Amino acid sequence: MARSGGLGARLYRGEVSYNIVGRKKFWYSVSAGLIVLALVGLLVRGLNLGIEFKGGAEFYVPSASCEIQEVREAVASTGVEPAAVTEIGSSNIRAQTPAVTQEQGRAIVDSLATTCDVAADQVSSRDVGPTWGGEITRTALIGLAVFLALLTVFLTVYFQWKMAVAALVALVHDIIITAGIYALVGFEVTPATVIGLLTILGFSLYDTVVVFDKVRENTKGITGQSRYTYSELANLALNQTIIRSINTSIVALLPVASILFVGAFLLGAGALKDLALVLFIGTAVGTYSSIFVATPVLCQMKEREPAMKALTARVMKRRAARGEGAGPGSSAPTSGGAEVAAVAAEAGSMAPAVDRPHRQHRDAGARVQPKRQTRSKRKH
Repeated sequence: MARSGGLGARLYRGEVSYNIVGRKKFWYSVSAGLIVLALVGLLVRGLNLGIEFKGGAEFYVPSASCEIQEVREAVASTGVEPAAVTEIGSSNIRAQTPAVTQEQGRAIVDSLATTCDVAADQVSSRDVGPTWGGEITRTALIGLAVFLALLTVFLTVYFQWKMAVAALVALVHDIIITAGIYALVGFEVTPATVIGLLTILGFSLYDTVVVFDKVRENTKGITGQSRYTYSELANLALNQTIIRSINTSIVALLPVASILFVGAFLLGAGALKDLALVLFIGTAVGTYSSIFVATPVLCQMKEREPAMKALTARVMKRRAARGEGAGPGSSAPTSGGAEVAAVAAEAGSMAPAVDRPHRQHRDAGARVQPKRQTRSKRKH
């Protein structure tokens, strides 16, 4: 079996266990640091909004007759600094500028035509108003609100309301950090970016639901035993699903990375690049939150319940009486090997034992064979 497959099987059986929930303060510190950096970026630098949100003008010139730097210099020579100059496909170069007057627009067209040695009618231009981007944003925010409301109802009905709260915390975590990365690096925010941001919420939620479903399975009837606490069995669920989460994320990131490479370097497609970029960043952040944020937050809320406090007290009392160590998920592999926590086997022992009838075998000696007469006597 491959090394990763072997590790995944050992994690699922509980033979190897990483104490993710037990180190929640560390993961909270990492997330808090990322969120602070994100907020600093958003408040200090702000988002680099595209002209769809601010308004402006776009000029297109055949790429066969000009280079990107030449286009940038041609626009700048008119006294207007281009906001962005990109190659669109294999036939055009696009220069985006702030809003310009008619005279400035004609001057830019003439400058591009002269620099690129093409006729003025081969340079196209169009004005872009901020209303379209604003409509996209409003629609996206309405969609986000509906999505979060339906998500809360679904998780509350299917799981429980505390799982819904933990999932929402993870989603807000993803939105803030992804937006902060855009602000810090200076990536342009376009309508495609907004659409991609909504898309990654679905991926992050899917990964979180997979983990929560395993948590629910492991903690079913938990108050009827005194072996493990809620956090320990939730941590076991994380270990049982972590390989799946990582593999799913890698499978999702590879095609997104391909789209990003094609969109950014081969085709120069702005919308394709913007969509792939936010998907790549958001998928990575969503994977982190589904493993290291959502479940620890859930455990912290659950451990405050009176029933779970009583369970923890019983578990600690039982272990103290027996001189036992911590439960599943409390230890991680060490350099000398894995500290084994036979979680799967012991978790199965939570169910009441069922006496099965056993067959009663009698001690038997050698079998008595019938005696046969000789042939001569049988003929007589």
